[in-house]
Amino acid sequence: MNASPPDAPANSGRIAAVDYGTVRLGIALSDSRRTIASPYENYTRRSEQADGEFLRRVANEEMVVLFVVGLPVHLDGRESQKSREARKFGEWLGQITGRPVEYFDERFTSAEAEQHLGAAKMTKKRRKARLDKLAAQILLTAYLESSGASQQPQSLDD
Repeated sequence: MNASPPDAPANSGRIAAVDYGTVRLGIALSDSRRTIASPYENYTRRSEQADGEFLRRVANEEMVVLFVVGLPVHLDGRESQKSREARKFGEWLGQITGRPVEYFDERFTSAEAEQHLGAAKMTKKRRKARLDKLAAQILLTAYLESSGASQQPQSLDD
């Protein structure tokens, strides 16, 4: 298992954001100084093995030191069943990549991405092809602007 580069300071290195979905993952990457978030790829999930190989490749080739997984929560901040799935995915992601994983509230990222793409006057097919990675970029931008401040939504048990 590959870990973060040993010489990478805690506040530098590329961050990858993942807009979690059971069918597709949207992925965005920061620059190494963590000032810019860029859409990276929409990945259509295949199998646990293929998904793991893809995510390890991204982590290694892009020198990712941290993953941020979008946490879908209710409007009042409580976690949902989808939140549990995203947390389970994040735990798996950390295990297979050897990178730390944080979670960040993604409540409005897909809606905001839809608005941006709708304003761009693209066909429905082209919008769909860009939606998840744009949602990941919006998620990562919010995370970077918050200085990674952890927003811990309430669990369903609260």
